[in-house]
Amino acid sequence: MRNKIVNTKIMRQLWSIIEESPGKTLMGLNDSDLINQIVSKLSARQKLSSEDCGAINAYLRSRILLIREMAEYGVSH
Repeated sequence: MRNKIVNTKIMRQLWSIIEESPGKTLMGLNDSDLINQIVSKLSARQKLSSEDCGAINAYLRSRILLIREMAEYGVSH
C-alpha cells in the first residue's frame, strides 16, 4: 500500500491548528489524545476522507516531538 500524500491546503490548516492551540492544553495530553484532538479540529474545518485521516495520523505521529517542543515553547513564552 502506498502512503497517501496530504495536500498543501490541509497541511497549512493542520499547522495553523497546532500553532493556535494553547501549549498547556497540548502538553497535558498523551500522544494519542493530542493527535485525536488535532485531527478532530481539522475535521471541523475540512472534510477528510478516511485515507486523509490515516495519512494525517501517520504524519502527526512522525512529528509528535516537534509538536511538543512547539507547545512547550508556547507555554514558556
